[in-house]
Amino acid sequence: MIDKPELDEAFQDAIGTIRDCRAAGMICVDGSSAVANLDQLEKELLDERNRASERGSIDREWFQKTMRWLVEWIPETDMSLIAALGKIARAKPSTAS
Repeated sequence: MIDKPELDEAFQDAIGTIRDCRAAGMICVDGSSAVANLDQLEKELLDERNRASERGSIDREWFQKTMRWLVEWIPETDMSLIAALGKIARAKPSTAS
């Protein structure tokens, strides 16, 4: 668990949003299944949550790279994942690693 409750909560909310999107059968903007991307995003969030727990903050470069990748495949009609990742960024100032 991360020492900062708001950051831990933001990660938990984002992971929950990923699972909701998977359960809803989200598709990518190109019409393909988003399951592989959602699985990868969940793994990335779990890994970064562990690293952030050690550092006390998220890695700005990781966040920017992840957000750019996310907007490449997420459908324009569903901004829930972008909002969930935004909550992580707002929870605690990020630092470069």
